[in-house]
Amino acid sequence: MAIDDLPPLRAVIAEHGLSARKALGQNFLLDLNLTAKIARAAGDLTGADVLEVGPGPGGLTRGLLASGARRVLAVEKDARCLPALAQIAAAYPGRLEVIEGDALDIDPLDHLTPPYKVVANLPYNVGTELLIRWLTPESWPPAWSSLTLMFQREVAERIVAQPGSKAYGRLAILAQWRADAQIALTLPPEAFTPPPKVSSAVVHLTALPEPRYPADPAVLERVVARAFNQRRKMLRAALKGLAPDIEDRLRAAGIAPTERAEQVPLEAFCALARTLS
Repeated sequence: MAIDDLPPLRAVIAEHGLSARKALGQNFLLDLNLTAKIARAAGDLTGADVLEVGPGPGGLTRGLLASGARRVLAVEKDARCLPALAQIAAAYPGRLEVIEGDALDIDPLDHLTPPYKVVANLPYNVGTELLIRWLTPESWPPAWSSLTLMFQREVAERIVAQPGSKAYGRLAILAQWRADAQIALTLPPEAFTPPPKVSSAVVHLTALPEPRYPADPAVLERVVARAFNQRRKMLRAALKGLAPDIEDRLRAAGIAPTERAEQVPLEAFCALARTLS
């Protein structure tokens, strides 16, 4: 399917010599049908500002622009990709800004009008760190309205995991406390060039107007980090350094001191954080 008048991505990669680099966590998605599908998973982009991290040769970038995004800010660390992205910018005048740099060092608010959407096939080596940053801003609601992000499937399953599952942990708590999270689609390794060793999945997170349950963010983070760092221990042991009367505080939050972290729902973790504030 042609979504614009630009060349197929394989031709773009050949023209610019863009072999994926493992050191940059690159796996290129070349099927424009799939990149358009990811863009659609972000919802209605008409008139929206969008942040894209790691556009590579620009397959998803083209999907976002073809879907009607008002403005796309593409942050790319690999200078080899810039000429290919410049061709896209020329085809969509005034709608694509490309910045060479590390997404960890760039403030999107210098370039985009909030609330903006984040849509990205994230480099594997920084994906989780970026997600945690987006979920833990200094104030809430955040500058973004939604995140539509591709991860390794294992990471995606950790984001949407429920209590009682092995995947349930800190990432699920952070994501589900302040956002609605769901897996929008999964992709097999052969969809990428080069194929990664694992399947991938796109997670769509929509920011809630306020956190699902009241809690101090710093206290909740400390509780959850301790609880899951020693997830095989009973909570009375894993959390004993937080307060001398931790068993009483656990009971006050409706948690049995003999429970383990993976059995405790989000609401109870927030109740415990309140007892410790």
